[in-house]
Amino acid sequence: MKYILLLTALLSSGVFASEFDETMAAAKQGKAYAQFNLGVMYDIGRGVPKNDAEAVKWYRKAAEQGDAIAQYNLGVMYDFGRGIPENDAEAVKWFRKAAEQGYVTAQYNLGNMYFNGEGVPENDAEAVKWYRKAAEQGYVTAQYNLGVMYVQGKGVPENSIKAYVWWSMAKTQGQESAKENLDILKSQMTKQQIAQAQELAAKCFESGYKDCD
Repeated sequence: MKYILLLTALLSSGVFASEFDETMAAAKQGKAYAQFNLGVMYDIGRGVPKNDAEAVKWYRKAAEQGDAIAQYNLGVMYDFGRGIPENDAEAVKWFRKAAEQGYVTAQYNLGNMYFNGEGVPENDAEAVKWYRKAAEQGYVTAQYNLGVMYVQGKGVPENSIKAYVWWSMAKTQGQESAKENLDILKSQMTKQQIAQAQELAAKCFESGYKDCD
């Protein structure tokens, strides 16, 4: 799993320090966006020495105000035990909050937690649910994983046509494993199944991943 780091322009240390002071002032006033940004600053060491514990502190403040990316980042800190003891259940808690707000990477990670049984009982159906939500937002690895679930019949009935559809979507985004798997899957399908799968894949792509079933 990976979490989002804000990309920043290369500025002088003086500018960073000034930015940090302004952000700290706004964060202390309770502004969630500033609390999140302050967490990022401590996370990556921008304008202040890197400090995971302080990053957690400020991510939490923003997360408790409903900031989805802060919720996700806090989940990552728990997942990896950065600045706080590792705790998969807490990671799941914060991933879920962000996922329920539609944050795509949190949806994907929550699917992984259910698939692997980390912080929650292993549950393939729940993994499929969250992979699908991320896949429908165009998250390529979720699209690939959803194809795997359909091929293996995990959390959903085994269905080669739907596996073909989701691997096709991942392939269009350059996912090499999806391309290789599609070639194998195609060799195991009838001409009628392939035609049906290709028609559904076209609908899926044209609808922006919404009409895929």
